[in-house]
Amino acid sequence: MDYSVLVNKLIARQLRDWDLAGANYAALAGTVTRTLQLGEASVTLQFNPERRRSSSAALDKHSLARRQCFLCREHQPAKQKSVLWGDHYKIQVNPYPIFKRHLTIADLHHEPQRIASRVGDMLSLAEALPGFVVFYNGPQCGASAPVHAHFQAGAKGEMPLPDELAHATTHLMADGDEGFIGYVDSLGRSLFTIETSTQRTAVRYALRLLDQLPVPEGSDEPMVNALCWWNRTNRLWHLVIFPRRKHRPACYGEGEGRLLLSPGAVDMGGLWAVPERRDFDALTPEMIQALYNELCMSCQELLPVINNYNQHWEDLQPF
Repeated sequence: MDYSVLVNKLIARQLRDWDLAGANYAALAGTVTRTLQLGEASVTLQFNPERRRSSSAALDKHSLARRQCFLCREHQPAKQKSVLWGDHYKIQVNPYPIFKRHLTIADLHHEPQRIASRVGDMLSLAEALPGFVVFYNGPQCGASAPVHAHFQAGAKGEMPLPDELAHATTHLMADGDEGFIGYVDSLGRSLFTIETSTQRTAVRYALRLLDQLPVPEGSDEPMVNALCWWNRTNRLWHLVIFPRRKHRPACYGEGEGRLLLSPGAVDMGGLWAVPERRDFDALTPEMIQALYNELCMSCQELLPVINNYNQHWEDLQPF
């Protein structure tokens, strides 16, 4: 089944028939942007007031317990339609877009947001949607619905990182006939990059990495964001994992001296949707770099992970 065709038809119908989505995508077309340079990396700032509800969402356990889950069918608008993908997911148009084509891909059932058992699903989605970058926000790393398993996907070409990554220096941690995993520290934030010709190898690299990353007290998975895309030309999967140390910056909030920013995978990819015009105008390269430094694990912190991975890379060779 050609999901690209089905999804494009879904987007066209939703923008035509669903007033909320139509209005927000029309507004996105007039969005103001500006670019900041962080050494070898760039960041695109997008002034996007409609992202306020995501950036300001209360994510404590008490608030989540009281809130209706907006990814469950019974709590969604009648006009919000879906394309079923496999046996477990529905693909829907995100009504509060950052991208010109922005999807939410949610489990059909109300399951918690966890990545380890869904890495293969993420890779398969990227292959089924070659015009998109599929992304994952951990429950403490930007997910506005941490109680319901989901991915999102945005049109390729709008996040700077995928293009920059192709030219960045990668320090290899494991390398084989089917691909590699490496560490990149030259783009303003630490990240791990996996490039493989088989899903099996990508899953093994990713699970090994997730097993090495620290898990915060009270959680059952590391704090991570992830991006995934499929290159149809050379038939390769690309999976990028950003290890995080913190959910929101110390300056998070509204008012003087505060920034209403709750960075997730898209921000890690270099596209920052900023809901407040004052923040949009005030942000500088130095401020963005300071936010990356505060939120992301440093090279020094990741050295034990990298060294341990290197020492055991033979375990990752294909069966």
